[in-house]
Amino acid sequence: MKLVRFQHRSGGKRMGWVEGSVVHDLTAATQGEIVSLQDLIVKAQWEGASIAEVVEKVIKGGGSKADLYSWEDLDRPPAHGAAYLVRPIDPPEIWAAGVTYERSRRARTAESKVANIYDLVYEAKRPEIFFKDSGIRTSGPNEPVGIRSDSTWMVPEPELGLVLGSNLEIVGYTIGNDMSSRDIEGENPLYLPQAKIFAGCCAIGPSIVLTDEVKDPYNLTITCRIWRSGNVAFEGQTSTSKFKRKFDELVSYLGRDNVIQPGTVLLTGTCIVPPDQFSLQEGDAVEITIDPIGTLRNPVKRSG
Repeated sequence: MKLVRFQHRSGGKRMGWVEGSVVHDLTAATQGEIVSLQDLIVKAQWEGASIAEVVEKVIKGGGSKADLYSWEDLDRPPAHGAAYLVRPIDPPEIWAAGVTYERSRRARTAESKVANIYDLVYEAKRPEIFFKDSGIRTSGPNEPVGIRSDSTWMVPEPELGLVLGSNLEIVGYTIGNDMSSRDIEGENPLYLPQAKIFAGCCAIGPSIVLTDEVKDPYNLTITCRIWRSGNVAFEGQTSTSKFKRKFDELVSYLGRDNVIQPGTVLLTGTCIVPPDQFSLQEGDAVEITIDPIGTLRNPVKRSG
């Protein structure tokens, strides 16, 4: 099952479930009871059911007659007086894992003045996990992502995102764009927070696909395209089959001696790295596709 969130024409955000190219208004179907994924997580826990079962119950109860929207109409830049997609969840926190693919290790080693530190992380039992955002710097579909004004080497990092439930269980998957300054991180690993956390440093969306819909999360194709002046300036593709670790392993380390609220998103690392001579520019657009989640599109703007 695929879930989205959208801005309603009359104001306020609503949840929806996707059926083909049609989006059903879940908030309207539940008379305003469910307006976020966190509401679904709590309701599912209260009823001793899965999130999918809760939504199915709404559908069977006549929810399929709820207001309908076209995916094509919703997947567009925000506009006053129009309905449009927003972040599928307002996460209390976003965390990210690094050096989880061989390609990422090679890229980090090449950029860094302390190269062997990334080899040690890649081979270590403990993964690299770092804080990314509390949600205030994270964009949704068709909203801008940022590039730092003091960086000369900015890249997107296309990643599969894990959406966590009340007990650290993985309830769904989304797409994440972990924007990163390679020159700042490469200068000194201790500069990682500055390389990773800034205005527009992340994007998630366009939907959340529940876990029961994904047969094998270790066999998903990830594609990234960067558009510049109407042309594809970079294109790369990979598969989660190249993932070094297990998702449950990352979640386990994230939850150690930590307070993780339901709806937290954990980005799992990237395997698509543009050439060393490539850097994002203002006016570019980043597209990341993971089936069956969809395509996350974001224009690029300077943060400063």
